Amino acid sequence: MASAAITLAADAPTLSSANTGFMLICSALVMLMTPGLAFFYGGMVRVKSTLNMLMMSFISLGIVTILWVLYGFSMAFGTDSGSLIGWNSDWVGLSNIGLTQLWDGYTIPIFVFLVFQLMFAIITPALISGALADRVKFTAWALFIALWATVVYFPVAHWVWGAGGWAFELGVIDFAGGTAVHINAGAAALGVILVIGKRVGFKKDPMRPHSLPLVMLGAGLLWFGWFGFNAGSWLGNDDGVGALMFVNTQVATAAAMLAWLIYEKIRHGAFTTLGAASGAVAGLVAITPAGGAVSPLGAIAVGAIAGLLCAMAVGLKYKLGYDDSLDVVGVHLVGGVVGSLLIGFFASGKGQSEVQGLFYGGGLDQFWKQCAGVFAVLAYSLVVSAILAFILDKTIGMRVPEDDEVAGIDQAEHAETAYDFSGAGGGAARTAAAQAPVAAAASKKVDA
Repeated sequence: MASAAITLAADAPTLSSANTGFMLICSALVMLMTPGLAFFYGGMVRVKSTLNMLMMSFISLGIVTILWVLYGFSMAFGTDSGSLIGWNSDWVGLSNIGLTQLWDGYTIPIFVFLVFQLMFAIITPALISGALADRVKFTAWALFIALWATVVYFPVAHWVWGAGGWAFELGVIDFAGGTAVHINAGAAALGVILVIGKRVGFKKDPMRPHSLPLVMLGAGLLWFGWFGFNAGSWLGNDDGVGALMFVNTQVATAAAMLAWLIYEKIRHGAFTTLGAASGAVAGLVAITPAGGAVSPLGAIAVGAIAGLLCAMAVGLKYKLGYDDSLDVVGVHLVGGVVGSLLIGFFASGKGQSEVQGLFYGGGLDQFWKQCAGVFAVLAYSLVVSAILAFILDKTIGMRVPEDDEVAGIDQAEHAETAYDFSGAGGGAARTAAAQAPVAAAASKKVDA
């Protein structure tokens, strides 16, 4: 017995300063993604909605952080109850966690794990905001975030990643959030926009991005931060799986961007910057669940397929009549579904686990497991999000008045505008006034 006890003590994980430091850096990278998302979305809207779009992402940093401390972490990762939700009273308020107390089975402190997962919880509702651009009251949006995080995100995170969660126990593979983050947010976006309706002028007025440089900046920040999002989800750097995920993140993103641009050139005759940015994000979304299970060649396939299908999917809103302002459904929902399901075909058995997909001799067993996770999360998030939006719309109202939407939601909701043109206008007026005598003299010479 003594010998066995000594062996168990020797095998118990000890705190790794290297993994702890690595995970803190990854956490900061994931945090950076939310401002990156704000720029990405902010550049895609019309100029009169820029600040509102930025704020819809930034407010999630405030609301979800407080909820996570109070009860969110406990609900998502506490002791399982019925395979549906977690709870640990010692984690409420994060008041009974030791500084060096390790996350079970890993070499990082609980505090490091919980702050890494917090950044996922923050960005997920922020992703929804892109579908609602131009037309949602800021107070209603803030309340929606609080309710949605509580009744949708925290439980779904437990299903997918929490010990005892039904999807976790079933063996659904979601390395970094294909179901819990992207399908969850994309389905929620669809549910809400079906309730609140279209923007004024949808399919009639031009609604082009006001700043493509901002879009590209946001996409670049997302791409950069996504390495922490994906590689960090292995919670360490000891066995090479995190490195595989890092490589696959880059590879799939590149493949998706190229596939989107090729489709765009064939279909519309041009390679656009918006297409490059959107294709990159589609690849990042698709590889998020799959990158630890597939090879780099598999990552090329996942990225290329996702880039093509997402490029095709963004046009569905015009055919089906739902107003997904910034293509959250077309990119995040479709990309998340594609990446999650392709694990059932491209899992190599040489990454995060020995699970093999159909193309590696594993049959369709994993594919059906992926289907269960994908469609359960999609249905739950879609229905519950629509119900939340309906309740808010019938009580405090979800939409701004039509006049405010037409005039500009920035001024109506935030009493600010993104760009101050008064100085430029004054300068232009003064220049015109100064040039007027010269122009008049020239005119007289011509007449003479």
